Amino acid sequence: MTIQHPAKRGGYKRGRFERMAETASNVTGSPAFYCFCVLLIVTFVVVHLLHVPVTWLIFVGDMMAAVSLLLLALLKNTERRAEHALQRKLDAIAAVVLEQHDGGSHKAHESLREAIRMDENV
Repeated sequence: MTIQHPAKRGGYKRGRFERMAETASNVTGSPAFYCFCVLLIVTFVVVHLLHVPVTWLIFVGDMMAAVSLLLLALLKNTERRAEHALQRKLDAIAAVVLEQHDGGSHKAHESLREAIRMDENV
């Protein structure tokens, strides 16, 4: 386990977990995943209404908890990486504004060009 920011763990390249988290974020935003969650909730309600054995109640509850924990971990990772990319873009914009105000070099402009579409790379 690491306590580093997700965007800083492997430099600025995406690792395996980051790619998987991004894919999971895309899947969880899809209508198919929404239908899966609705089906899971309906199953939970039906299992309770049918008074099935306790083992089935526990199994369905555990499935809902597992999906919730997985979503929490993956989506939090995606959120943190997007936040980091946004902050770097804002820093680059601020540097360009300061550079234009001071009449300095065009180094900040290059940094701003690199920051564009950074959220897709981080």
